[in-house]
Amino acid sequence: MTAEKMAAEMNLGPVDRCPVETTVEIIGGKWKTVLMYHLVSGEKRYSELQRLAPQASDRMLSRSLKELEEDGLVRRQVFAEVPVRVEYSLTQDGETLVPILNAMGEWGSNRTNR
Repeated sequence: MTAEKMAAEMNLGPVDRCPVETTVEIIGGKWKTVLMYHLVSGEKRYSELQRLAPQASDRMLSRSLKELEEDGLVRRQVFAEVPVRVEYSLTQDGETLVPILNAMGEWGSNRTNR
C-alpha cells in the first residue's frame, strides 16, 4: 500500500513523498520500461513486443501493457479488421519519458560494454 493510500485511510493530509517514488510506482517493474523503450521507435503490435521481450510471459506482457494504458502512458488502438489488429504506441504523456528511456538505454549499453 502506498503512503498516500495509507494516509487517506487514516484521514491524514497529503504525504510528502520523493518524486522518484512516484515515477517508480508508475513505470516500475521489470517489463514496463522495456516495453516503453521499444515503443519509442514507433507503434508496435503485440506480437512484435513479444519478439522484442521474449523473456516476458504473455501474462506479464499483457498486464504491463494494461497498466501502462491505465496510467495514460501507452495507447492501445484496436482496428476493426478480421483478424482484429491491435497496436500499441506511446501517448503524449508517455513521450515525455523518451529522454529518460534513451538515457537508460545508453547507460545499459555502456555498462554492458565495460
